[in-house]
Amino acid sequence: MRFAPPPAPRPARENIVPMINVVFLLLIFFLMTAQIAPPEPFEVTPPASTAEAPAEGRAVLHVSASGELAYAGATGDAVFERLETAPPEEPLMLRADTGFDAGDLAGLMARLHAAGIARVDLVTRRAE
Repeated sequence: MRFAPPPAPRPARENIVPMINVVFLLLIFFLMTAQIAPPEPFEVTPPASTAEAPAEGRAVLHVSASGELAYAGATGDAVFERLETAPPEEPLMLRADTGFDAGDLAGLMARLHAAGIARVDLVTRRAE
């Protein structure tokens, strides 16, 4: 009795559905944990410092070399109105340009105190 030859084995097809599921879950994880920061309103070069601890906080006041102010979408004198609604227990990070005059910085600090800001941390870059 002659039997027919066994059929040729079919190549195993890999199932990529589990891989797609893992990639999709990783994508969702990274999108949910990423912090998307708004772009800076203008170019600021912070002064150099040898401070060990970096300034920390979420509220950032940008000051250009010419004295232009920007905070949370507000510019100019509207910044101080917006700062009055800022939480007082949270420090304000001051990101001032190196070219900003120190005398003008002292005047700005007085206006920030009048707006109810109790603590200001100056953002610096590491001295090389």
